[in-house]
Amino acid sequence: MKENHKGDFRESCIKSLKFVSRFSKYNNDKKIVDNLYNLLNNLQAKNVLLYLPLGMEVNVLPLIKRLRREKNVQVYVPFMFEDSFKVVPYRLPLIKKRFGIKEPNNSFVKTKIDVAIVPVVGIDGAFKRIGFGKGMYDRFFGRLNYTPTKIFIQRKLCQTSQIITDHYDIQADYIITS
Repeated sequence: MKENHKGDFRESCIKSLKFVSRFSKYNNDKKIVDNLYNLLNNLQAKNVLLYLPLGMEVNVLPLIKRLRREKNVQVYVPFMFEDSFKVVPYRLPLIKKRFGIKEPNNSFVKTKIDVAIVPVVGIDGAFKRIGFGKGMYDRFFGRLNYTPTKIFIQRKLCQTSQIITDHYDIQADYIITS
């Protein structure tokens, strides 16, 4: 029963995110990225996991470029691997892979991330993530032997007061939205 609520909620949130206007998309993303940059500074993050955005996700590419220029922050992105992903350094060229997601080339780097920026489709009453339903982020964080700070970002808040997530769904330390 819980999965039906979760699936219906996910579908509703995706529909809502698809209708954000092009103008407000740009302005919302800029505000979110500026707030995110300030929070990363306050947290004194050194190793940051970001993501390469899909159309309805907040465009964090300007933040990636800014952090890389500053040299005191290492930027990492997910690299799909088996049923989850591993963390690889952000670098060009990017290659389009499964689900239309772009990735850098695979590299074998063992690092401990301080902060993870995680895109969300929605959040429930426990501030847990509703994603696209593949479970990759849940499996990734579930397999870590440490707990980085998790910041959820979303262009337009889509939240329910009900608790519709499962015990393995990840929970936010911070949520940034427009």
